[in-house]
Amino acid sequence: MKKILKIFSSIITAVLFINVLALSFIVISSKASGGEPLIFGHQLKSVLSGSMEPTFQTGSIIAVSPLEGDEKKNLKAGDVITFQTKDDILVTHRITDVQNNGSHVMYETKGDNNNTADIEPVLAENVTAVYSGFTIPYAGYFIDFAQSKEGSALLLILPGVFLLFYAGLSIYQGLREIDKKTKEMKSDEKTV
Repeated sequence: MKKILKIFSSIITAVLFINVLALSFIVISSKASGGEPLIFGHQLKSVLSGSMEPTFQTGSIIAVSPLEGDEKKNLKAGDVITFQTKDDILVTHRITDVQNNGSHVMYETKGDNNNTADIEPVLAENVTAVYSGFTIPYAGYFIDFAQSKEGSALLLILPGVFLLFYAGLSIYQGLREIDKKTKEMKSDEKTV
């Protein structure tokens, strides 16, 4: 029984420690990159509307690969892109048509759940990323919370407090075990 408790204790300690490290990485990465965490060269974006349902559910996070230079001009119909509107809003929609006007490339886009295409074509220069095929449903709510001041503080402090509490409990149990063995040794000395 003691061996099982020790294994369980080790597992809890490892999970809490990994949780603290992972949450710290996500929060620090999101702050350093200006909002979206960057993991293995992919940005994580929160899906805020239902325009791409059922491909992405509202509240999901998606991984997108940032694009540079000529990569922005080599996209094709069917690609899901993230682009910046003239109001500086990031939108993720699917390319339905590619228009080449000499040196300019423009994309006609449409949300999978929308009845009509977007009003204005997207200039290739306004494309920021392409969808990489990775989605985690409903995790966007967590990322949005983690990026807030309250969320950052809570997600960094709460696991640390749990880890400290658990470490204190482990130390207390260890001291009780040592005290118990010391009393047993003294009683054995008295009987001899």
